[in-house]
Amino acid sequence: MQQVWIFNGQGAAFPSAVFTTREAAEEWIARHNLQGTLTQYPVNISSYDFAIENGWFTPKHEYQHSPAFIQRFSSASQEHYHFDNDDADA
Repeated sequence: MQQVWIFNGQGAAFPSAVFTTREAAEEWIARHNLQGTLTQYPVNISSYDFAIENGWFTPKHEYQHSPAFIQRFSSASQEHYHFDNDDADA
């Protein structure tokens, strides 16, 4: 499955960058001394469907099938790294 790395800066409402490799993303983050989260996303499938497909999430309540829930869904099970200046933790 094709995947990309998306960087969300600390406090940002929208992503600020998309990369095809983690290495390229981390180089850019380090060069600019950024803070935020770098997350790997699958291409052509939502995080919601990807989490269900991988058994990381099972909707248990009716509202978890609603557009409002699905459009805000994110999964902590996706590979991601937090950056606080030059430090990263998974």
